[in-house]
Amino acid sequence: MKIAVTAETTIDLPKQILEEYNINTIPFMVILGDKEYFDGQVTSEDIFKFVEQNKVLPKTSAINKEQYLQFFKEQLKSFDAVVHISLSSQISSACQHAKDAAAELENVYVVDSMSLSTGIALLAIYARNLADNGLTAEEIAKRVQRRVPNVQASFVIERLDYLYKGGRCSALAYFGANLMHIRPQILVKDGKMGSYKKYRGNIGKVVENYCTDTLNEFNTPDLDLAFVTYTTATPEMVEAAKRALQNRGFRTILETRAGGTIASHCGEHTLGILYINDGAKVD
Repeated sequence: MKIAVTAETTIDLPKQILEEYNINTIPFMVILGDKEYFDGQVTSEDIFKFVEQNKVLPKTSAINKEQYLQFFKEQLKSFDAVVHISLSSQISSACQHAKDAAAELENVYVVDSMSLSTGIALLAIYARNLADNGLTAEEIAKRVQRRVPNVQASFVIERLDYLYKGGRCSALAYFGANLMHIRPQILVKDGKMGSYKKYRGNIGKVVENYCTDTLNEFNTPDLDLAFVTYTTATPEMVEAAKRALQNRGFRTILETRAGGTIASHCGEHTLGILYINDGAKVD
């Protein structure tokens, strides 16, 4: 049985990795003022330049049911079944639209990732590995769903500008954080992004501390794969994150750039490490 593994472009994987793991995507729309673009047509730098010039955040447009129907039908022309890993239902209505479309078709299974960015990618790559090992689409969807609660997806942010502009923190918190050089950690929990720990100081050192704390707290990782995902980052930030994951023993570490969703919410110099936290426990 040929099984398609699919996701929205919020999976934040470049073309070469999508092709390597045979994952097909359907694009969100990114709206900059009065212009609409497919997610992937505009870079993080394009978004940041727009915000700097216009002082307003971009918007994203969820994929509707009819678009999913067309996408799934197209997949079924080449595949016997589809396993779709969707952006968290707590972040977007897209997941429900995908489920509504799947209900009208046979052999299409939608998994709510309860995550975003390469948190989705971790599940999609797992699904592809299961498909390559001959499991049915229904069994793949069930196994992927069981791993959803164990996806560790978090990021550390240099500044609160975008959270403030998006109404996600008060003016007092915004100015105080910038004055005190506070760098918040954003953790995806129960499908939602929320503030978690707070760090202070140089963003390079903050990344080191964030990675250490994250790996110590979420300390049962599946060491097969981890992502370092960022909107923009200095080489030192990326190297610090990779070094922390290498020292922990991850066998594959993939570096990716975040797309419109993370960039629109979190802004520049946002970096995260993401992995599935269901491996052997560390004593």
